[in-house]
Amino acid sequence: MHKYLLAGCLSALALTPQAAAMTEQTALPPGEAKPAFIVPLVAKSLLTDVVEITGGQFVAVGDRGHILLSQDGTNWQQAQVPVQSLLTSVYFTDADYGWAVGHDATILHSQDGGKTWQIQQFLPETDKPLMDVYFFDRQRGMAVGAYGMFFTTNDGGNTWDKAFYLSLASVDDQEFLAELEETDPEGYLLERESVLPHFNRLIVAGQQVLMVGEAGFVAISEDAGESWRRLEAFYNGSLFDIHRTQAGTLLVAGLRGNLFRSTDNGESWQDIALPVSATLNSIFEDDSGKLYLAGNAGALLLSEDDGLNFVDQSQADGRAVLNGLAIAEQVLLVTEAGVKLTTINKSE
Repeated sequence: MHKYLLAGCLSALALTPQAAAMTEQTALPPGEAKPAFIVPLVAKSLLTDVVEITGGQFVAVGDRGHILLSQDGTNWQQAQVPVQSLLTSVYFTDADYGWAVGHDATILHSQDGGKTWQIQQFLPETDKPLMDVYFFDRQRGMAVGAYGMFFTTNDGGNTWDKAFYLSLASVDDQEFLAELEETDPEGYLLERESVLPHFNRLIVAGQQVLMVGEAGFVAISEDAGESWRRLEAFYNGSLFDIHRTQAGTLLVAGLRGNLFRSTDNGESWQDIALPVSATLNSIFEDDSGKLYLAGNAGALLLSEDDGLNFVDQSQADGRAVLNGLAIAEQVLLVTEAGVKLTTINKSE
């Protein structure tokens, strides 16, 4: 199995043999897109991401092109989707306009709150997944993924342009590519297809964009992704999520329970000790500022002091948690075994 099949929202470690097998079965012949099957018990299948959109509706995505809709987090309806590729991320700008990305460099678009979806990009011949998607508004967006894949659009996804930013490469690779571009232009184009790390997650605040990925990669853009600065390395393992808290603190999470905290916009990082060593897949926050870490082996941790300390709330079933949302007194989790609503024991 390619290592990127286990990157980002699926982590760099296998979830379970069953989940790994499901992932491998989603492959399609080059150039062929087939609609996702409408199946019973879809809410118990592998799901990778979930968002709440305007109007109180939840949208979740996952294995085999599954996209699910719910008004209450308990009852889910499967949407009609034109691909069977594993979907890894979903984002909505408003109650109507949304995008989902995934394997086969797939980009899907909805204009009706997720009820129906259309293909904007499907490139199975690349054999690479997109891992995250973000739109500044209905027109300007970006999608990132394995091996430095980076696509941008300024027309709502009607056209997607492949982007390459030399500043996202390591210093050594920047020098190598600069020399290769002068001496071997054809080799330069081939080499830059594999020189960048996997890009796993984006967060955006105004014009500032932060991105994390493989091998401790963290980068920042102050102009909505037009230019980038790669931050000084502080960890050599993969990072799967980044989050800015309501207090302005940055957290990044990754392999083997590694969590780092920065109060100076990523210029320096503090290693945060955790009560678990499972790979961490996502970070999310509720309206009151309580922070949650979700990860493999049922890992679920809670912080009520802006990420300095975490209490173990891990799930007894041991199912990998890929992402989640805090809703009222519960958290809605998407896991390798589908949707789960659970109550968190918060401190007095």
